[in-house]
Amino acid sequence: MRSIFSSLFLCFFLQLGAQDFSTKWLKEAAPRNIGPGGMSGRITSIDVVNSDSDIMYVGTASGGLWKSTSGGVTWEPIFNDQVTASVGAVAIQQSNPDVIWVGTGEGNPRNSLNGGYGIFKSLDGGKSWKSMGLEKTRHIHRVLIDPTNPDIVYVAAIGSPWGVHSERGVYKTTNGGKSWKKTLYVNDTTGAADLVMDPTNPNKLVAAMWEHKRDPWFFKSGGSGSGLYVSFDGGENWSKKTDEDGLPKGDLGRIGLAIAANKTNIIYALIESKKNALYKSEDGGFKWKKINDKNDIGNRPFYYSDIAVDPQNENRVFSVFTYVNVSQDGGKNFSQLMPAYGVDNGVHPDHHAWWIHPQDGSFMIDGNDGGLNITRDGGKTWRFIGNIPVAQFYHISVDNEFPYNVYGGMQDNGSWRGPAYVWKVQGIRNSYWQEIAFGDGFDVVPDLDDSRYGYAMSQQGYVSRYDWKTGNNYIVRPTHPEANTRLRFNWNAAIGQDPFDNSTVYFGSQFVHVSKDKGQTWKVISPDLTTNDPEKQKQSESGGLTLDATGAENHCTLLVIEPSSVEKDMLWVASDDGRVHFTQDAGSTWNEVTKNLKGLPKGSWITQIKASNKNKGEALLVANDYRRFNYTPYAYRTKNYGKKWERIVDGADVESYALSIIEDPINANLMFLGTDDGLYITLNAGKQWDKFDAEIFPTVSVKDLVIQPREHDLVIGTFGRAAWVLDDIRPLRALASSPSVIENGMQLFEPPTAYLAAYQQPTGSRFGADAMYQGTNRKYGAMLSYFVNPPVKKDEDTAKDKDDKDDKEEDKAEKKENKKDSLTLMIYDGERLIRTLKKKVPKEKGIHRWYWNMDEKGVSRPRRKPSKSKREPSGVEVKPGTYRLVLSFGDEQSEQVIEVKSDPRLTVDPASIDAVYAASKELESYTAAAASAVKQLAESKQTLADYKKLFKENKSDEMKALLKEMKSQTKAIDSLIALYIGKEDKRQGIVRNSESNVLTRIRNASRYIRSRQDGITTTENKLLQHAKEELGVAIEQTNTFFKEVWPSLKSKIEAEDASRFKEIQELSID
Repeated sequence: MRSIFSSLFLCFFLQLGAQDFSTKWLKEAAPRNIGPGGMSGRITSIDVVNSDSDIMYVGTASGGLWKSTSGGVTWEPIFNDQVTASVGAVAIQQSNPDVIWVGTGEGNPRNSLNGGYGIFKSLDGGKSWKSMGLEKTRHIHRVLIDPTNPDIVYVAAIGSPWGVHSERGVYKTTNGGKSWKKTLYVNDTTGAADLVMDPTNPNKLVAAMWEHKRDPWFFKSGGSGSGLYVSFDGGENWSKKTDEDGLPKGDLGRIGLAIAANKTNIIYALIESKKNALYKSEDGGFKWKKINDKNDIGNRPFYYSDIAVDPQNENRVFSVFTYVNVSQDGGKNFSQLMPAYGVDNGVHPDHHAWWIHPQDGSFMIDGNDGGLNITRDGGKTWRFIGNIPVAQFYHISVDNEFPYNVYGGMQDNGSWRGPAYVWKVQGIRNSYWQEIAFGDGFDVVPDLDDSRYGYAMSQQGYVSRYDWKTGNNYIVRPTHPEANTRLRFNWNAAIGQDPFDNSTVYFGSQFVHVSKDKGQTWKVISPDLTTNDPEKQKQSESGGLTLDATGAENHCTLLVIEPSSVEKDMLWVASDDGRVHFTQDAGSTWNEVTKNLKGLPKGSWITQIKASNKNKGEALLVANDYRRFNYTPYAYRTKNYGKKWERIVDGADVESYALSIIEDPINANLMFLGTDDGLYITLNAGKQWDKFDAEIFPTVSVKDLVIQPREHDLVIGTFGRAAWVLDDIRPLRALASSPSVIENGMQLFEPPTAYLAAYQQPTGSRFGADAMYQGTNRKYGAMLSYFVNPPVKKDEDTAKDKDDKDDKEEDKAEKKENKKDSLTLMIYDGERLIRTLKKKVPKEKGIHRWYWNMDEKGVSRPRRKPSKSKREPSGVEVKPGTYRLVLSFGDEQSEQVIEVKSDPRLTVDPASIDAVYAASKELESYTAAAASAVKQLAESKQTLADYKKLFKENKSDEMKALLKEMKSQTKAIDSLIALYIGKEDKRQGIVRNSESNVLTRIRNASRYIRSRQDGITTTENKLLQHAKEELGVAIEQTNTFFKEVWPSLKSKIEAEDASRFKEIQELSID
């Protein structure tokens, strides 16, 4: 009975502790954004303040909204704390540029699109936001503001391609967003794909309605619901244009619109139909005429169909698609404006956003799948913006190098490798990242034998074996032994590295393939593990009016292959149509456990399975069903090979659908969950989930998570904000193990190994100024994490209460006894105290960081004026070894040990380390002796100065003689001080004293000695000897002065007044 009670109490205690935890505690230990910014991500919308074009706003597909106030030099994200990071439209109220409207949910419905939650408004230039409704529209592609009445705003809601719903069409508000009226609606699969306003008549609107539907396995563009509409009364009434008005007959698809600002009767429409073409109206939209149906008008209308017109030239038309083509003759002919491939100055293709300054057609901004570009000369030259890190990672992985690297594949942007941190000054630059494989990037798996090699995947199963050093990549995509068997590969196919054999790798089509020679040859080891539904295998027909058979809709394919690390030959396998299998005999037999996933809709997308590294048969599973308009999150755990699945995440736990999960390899209570809206954590095995506060980690789709095993870092792959690293999760592990930690006033956590690494300057250029992207680097030094709960200050009002006088006196005494306004860190080498560091206690409760520079306590440096600093001086670098850390806070103490290691990239002999340390300590003793001598000389000089002031009123001849002698000896002291630290030179400018002194000798020797990782040579020994000899001469002369000159002068002065002299110590080097 007692045992049962104890278990219940422990369970309650764990839950209670988890409830007290807040991710806001991680402000000093927040994840670092490591980039890259050089390969950016999909830009969806752009707007600029017309009266001050240095102020720019850029919306991204899944990376939020970014703002520049410097004309694009620097950028900051300003939408971090909203419920979604997907921006479809941004509009500035030009009459008051502090008012910003943002329509969420990107409007280009490819298979990887991200949804939104309505429209938002800011009244302070993006500092704060308010939701203004329309949440169920999911995707908003345009927002227009009436320039004559800013309370009138129009929204073109394209709606979700995944669902059949009525919340789509053109909406209007006349009261600044307090309420909305749907003014144009066709049916529940037709949305507003474009909306333009006549700049001279805001009541005139032209809308493009688009019927389209996307399923996980198929896409259809076009239908009877599509059409072009014109309104002359602010959307109250609409007139649909048809073939009788010159538009094409039959079903229409997507339509892009543009009005010529200088001649508003000219309107262009890029229309998808049986024959895609550019149409033009010269009478304000009443009649239309086809002017171009050649291929130069564009190629993939579902993904991009924007057109634009130069505001000063109605005949200069831009078609924005895979490339940007420009027409100079009103759309009859187009030519490419800027190149992409085969040149040194290429601009990323796949363009989605195009902005032209309304008064200057030469100033344009382009947004594409690779980021943002700006031109000021009409497109002759372009400047790429390399500091908007909105890369869309599908997967993330790591190697075990020093420093370790992060790998991942990006939407439309290849597979990349970059450092989690660098042993260089400054940040993680774009140049430190390397693209290692082309195509849309997905999973990257470094070879466990040698991370120079590995596997990188692009769409439709095109996996290659890469060599990042030479670029000697080759395809290792599996084939089937039977020529007539067609393999089906998902857009984002499954791959798995065998944890027991580094040469064995698994890959998924509808079958599981295995290679035991690192991809050279393959063998099929499973039957078709999908539903093999023929109705979901018509990808060659996908696209609707314009075919788009790219493989993005490939279905009935495998998404997950997850080998167990604790059970050889055991694999978990899952598919995009909801089936889950496992094998325990390397594929000889397979067991299906799909039906045991209670509450999961049949046919759901199984995005991840993570096999336990602790127990056989145990795994975590993440699924989602948003591709069928179901945004519910699903995550499960099994402990018995899928016979039973426990649901650990549902709609009550998180705000959006789930994408990824990982369990701490040490403590199963600690898990992290990635969802479409951000990152979540649990400290009690999924009983309670807490979302990372937006100040710690932004709202963004989190696609993948991995824990680097050596350094215990959580590496986060986001679909919209690039890659992040949460350094050292051991503090969170400790909280998951012992929630009582947060009841303490302070707790020092187990620290990571610290490395005495050699640092370099950054590559390329030392000074990057402001426009260069700098991913946040790990700080120098041994990283120490601690929890502190600072005392709460008493209410001032109660302190004024006269009746509490006695209590206050008691509190004062208690505070004096146990002062809690500072922290003290003592570092021991065995029993020897080598360093004492102090800092003010942080103001906020939480997990904080302290960085020790891996140095011992130093000695004071010789100075002309004694230092007033109470801070302990830094000394020599410690040797590799184990050190004890003692953190004190009031009367509380917490201890840990830290291991300090040499730079792992270098081979260093311990004897050499000892020699460098011994020489450094010897130099330090010379510095201490010099400092003691200079201090004594400086104090003596000050004593003489004090007496000069005291005696200045005495005009006797005897006093004049004494003062003259005092002046002479002051100069003698200055000469002695100069032996140690050089003569004082008060000349203006950069001055240099060519004469050596003790300090220059010490510094010179120190530079050599501390740089010698390989040990001390005769050079260093000689420099050490020079310093010792110079110091010996200086001390000898100093002692002579104090023995032979000073006593006489002292006696004469004392005869005039009571002594103010300090006792003189005989000096020595030892």
